Amino acid sequence: MSNLASPSDILRILPHRYPFLFVDQVTEFIPGQRIAATKRFSVDDAAPRGYLPASPIISVGILLELVTQLGAILVMERPEMAGKVAVILQIPSAQLIKPVEPGDTLRVEAEVIRIGERLGELHGAIYHASELVAEGRVRFAIADAAQIDFRF
Repeated sequence: MSNLASPSDILRILPHRYPFLFVDQVTEFIPGQRIAATKRFSVDDAAPRGYLPASPIISVGILLELVTQLGAILVMERPEMAGKVAVILQIPSAQLIKPVEPGDTLRVEAEVIRIGERLGELHGAIYHASELVAEGRVRFAIADAAQIDFRF
C-alpha cells in the first residue's frame, strides 16, 4: 500500500475542492491496479441536500464521480502525471442497488479495467455496511490541465 492515506495527499493529487471533493480517506492502494477509500456523506453536505430534497439520497452520478476521483488518484499519483487531470468521458453502466442516505459511511473500490497514457476505464463498487449499494463502469481521459477549455 502506498502512503496516500492523508487528506493533504488527496488534495495534492486531485484538483477538486469542497463541495465536489468526495474522497475522505484512501484505505487501500495497489499502484496501477486498485484503490479503496471511505466516504461519509453528512446531512450538511451539498450532495444530499440538492438531490430530491424531500427525501435526500446520494445520486448514482455522484457515487460514480467518487469512483472516478479514486481512479484519478490511482493514475495521477505518479510523478509524470503532474499538471494533468482525469475527465469523465462515458459511464457505460451505472446501477443504484440501494439508496445511500446522508450519514452513511461508504467503502468505495475502484479497479482498473484498462489504462493507457491518455485513456482509462474503471469498475467501481460502493458498499454500505458490507452490502453492495451501487456499481458501475467509468471511462475517462487524461488531459493536460492547462489546455482544457470547456467553453462552447
